[in-house]
Amino acid sequence: MNIVVLTGGLSMERDVAISSGGKIAKALRSKGHNVVFLDVYLGYEGDKTPEELFSENCDLIINKGVAEDVPDIEAIKASRSDRGDCFLGKNVMGICRYADITFFALHGGEGENGQLQAAFDILGIKYTGTDYLSAALAMDKGISRALFAQRHVKISKGRRFFRDDNQIDCWDTFPCIIKPCSGGSSVGLTKVENRAELNAAVEEAFKYDSEIVVEEFIDGREFSVGVLGNEVLPPIEIIPTTGFYDYKSKYQAGLTIEECPAKITEAEDKTMRDAAYAAYKTLGLKAYARMDFILDKNGDAYCLEANALPGMTPTSLLPQEAAAIGIDYASLCEKIVELSLAKYKD
Repeated sequence: MNIVVLTGGLSMERDVAISSGGKIAKALRSKGHNVVFLDVYLGYEGDKTPEELFSENCDLIINKGVAEDVPDIEAIKASRSDRGDCFLGKNVMGICRYADITFFALHGGEGENGQLQAAFDILGIKYTGTDYLSAALAMDKGISRALFAQRHVKISKGRRFFRDDNQIDCWDTFPCIIKPCSGGSSVGLTKVENRAELNAAVEEAFKYDSEIVVEEFIDGREFSVGVLGNEVLPPIEIIPTTGFYDYKSKYQAGLTIEECPAKITEAEDKTMRDAAYAAYKTLGLKAYARMDFILDKNGDAYCLEANALPGMTPTSLLPQEAAAIGIDYASLCEKIVELSLAKYKD
């Protein structure tokens, strides 16, 4: 097949997306597919035809790995010839239209919130992962929390706040977690121990979104559970060596210990798998996704969020969960393509 691996973009998770995309492109090529590795924002300004780009397996973006700090978005904009605000770079849609399917290796912003999925639907271009509506629901933590509560997926005490609504002082539960409503990769996330730390953490979260979520901190072990089609993968435990699973711990090798299958009881395993599948179905997710949990000392699993486009970097969780049941990385990428194409037949 001809496959575009679409990556980059303008979110704070740009580096994560490119790191994921580079590995995905290499894996799909190892399976015999022709792959164009393309930045959704920078696009392609050369004169080769789509046919030539696929026949030459062109990398149109350089994968430099994930830096310790979030990327400078203004510098990225300045690097495009027109410095434009249009999310779609030159020739992106034409190249994707030529492909059999576009593999979304995108995180955050327009790539994960349903906007790009909707644009592709309108233009009749096939893509991996879920549809526009479920992507939007999963991206908005305030909405997804409300839906989880309705379907009895356990969540912590929490509340959504809007910029300048001046109601944050009513929050009275500490410690707590403050994070952007539609962010990811722990960008803008802060653990707050007391009221004195509250305002600074709120200000930090509002740098990345006009809405934030404040949640009671649940003391427990952190896990992630992937869903591949209708198969729930084994839970993986996340143990940051720094004590907190922040942006740096997620993407810098050696800062987190991950155990899969996790060392948990059969009952705990079943609790999280059932909750992961319930969350997946509640949001209407398709093809694949990943749900994150905190397991407390009583064996209760609190769903933190759903990830409609899970990371696929060398340190990402979903590939490790798939490997635990015998699915190697390249086969996982190809399986995602197969499941995504099947949603169009349905």
